Amino acid sequence: MSALTVVAPGPLTTVQDLGRPGLAGIGVGRSGVCDRASAALANRLVGNEPGAAVLEATFGGLVLQAEADLLVVTTGARCPGSGVHDAPGLLRAGSTLALGAPPAGLRTYLAVRGGIAVEPVLGSRSTDLLAGLGPPALRPGDVLPVGAPTGEVPGVDVAPVPDPPGEEVTVRLLPGPRGDWLTSSALDVLGSAAWTVTAESNRVGLRLDGPRLERSVPDELPSEGLVRGALQVPPSGAPVLFLADAPVTGGYPVAGYVADDDVDRCGQLRPGQTLRLRR
Repeated sequence: MSALTVVAPGPLTTVQDLGRPGLAGIGVGRSGVCDRASAALANRLVGNEPGAAVLEATFGGLVLQAEADLLVVTTGARCPGSGVHDAPGLLRAGSTLALGAPPAGLRTYLAVRGGIAVEPVLGSRSTDLLAGLGPPALRPGDVLPVGAPTGEVPGVDVAPVPDPPGEEVTVRLLPGPRGDWLTSSALDVLGSAAWTVTAESNRVGLRLDGPRLERSVPDELPSEGLVRGALQVPPSGAPVLFLADAPVTGGYPVAGYVADDDVDRCGQLRPGQTLRLRR
């Protein structure tokens, strides 16, 4: 049987693919991988289709046993002990792969040739932690079926990509539909302050700590649509940057959007790192 058995799931490991686009009208968010660029690279390196499901491990700790000879690779946050990071390798039947805690970055993607073939829900194998859709987070003893290969292996020995940064990260901030709900000085602060990622952050979004952002409009806002990358400012004045498991609507003003490519980089930020939002 082509499968992987979960020996230990680490702090949080989920099955993810490209998510469930186009269902916001019925209240279903997209979900999917937090760092799409790293997941896409992993699938390319083992010859999978772009939408093949991978494992997203948060802060390492994942231990897997192969039930057959499998071609695997990890990308994203580099974990000690992997041995296959950015470089596909053969995991022999009966052997294990153990991911240590990464020194930088937060999320590591493990792709296996053929993809993780759990049953899809609404067209996707992604785990949506906010909506409770898709397979549950991995548990010890879970057996993950592996699909049949569909493409050619590209023959790349090592992908020359940088590891996620462990220090301050700067991303592009685009105007939002409710930027005028903040004072002009608050908008200046938003685009100049160093924001600290708090421990309350997760796949839904990053809670940022820094100067309090003052509103120019004190009114309540009817619920409006939200997407990945939206920067919402609740009454506390501490912004929230939404990631993969973002809700489809929200009732606080969206002051801006992080540029789409940069949201991948935000998905690798860990608590205590600083983020700058350049307007």
